[in-house]
Amino acid sequence: MSQHNKINYIEYPARDIEATKAFFTKAFGWTFTDYGPDYASFGDQGTDGGFYRANNAALVSNGSALIVLYSEHLESTLSDVVAAGGTVTKDIFSFPGGRRFHFLEPSGNELAVWSE
Repeated sequence: MSQHNKINYIEYPARDIEATKAFFTKAFGWTFTDYGPDYASFGDQGTDGGFYRANNAALVSNGSALIVLYSEHLESTLSDVVAAGGTVTKDIFSFPGGRRFHFLEPSGNELAVWSE
C-alpha cells in the first residue's frame, strides 16, 4: 500500500520522557529507541511516533487531536493503564460504534482506548 499522503508519524510532548516511556511499556508493551536525552521514538504501534521533551501536554480541551488506541479487552486495558500510573479522565462510556475511555499518561497527554 502506498504511503503517499498518509499519516506516517505522530509526535507528543513529554514533561518526563522516562516516566512516559515506563508507562507505555508497562501498560501497552511498547518499546522505545532513545535519540539523546530529549527524544524517544516508538514503532510498530499502528503508526510510528515519538515523544520530545517539552512542558506542554496534548489535551483535547486545548485543541489537541485525540489519539485513540484499540483494545480487544477494554476493561483489562483500563486496569493496565491505572496499574501503570495513568489517570482515567473519562470512565468507560458507550458511543456509536463501541465503547471507550480517556486517560492521561504521566506527562499529562490525553489519549483514549476504544473497543467494539
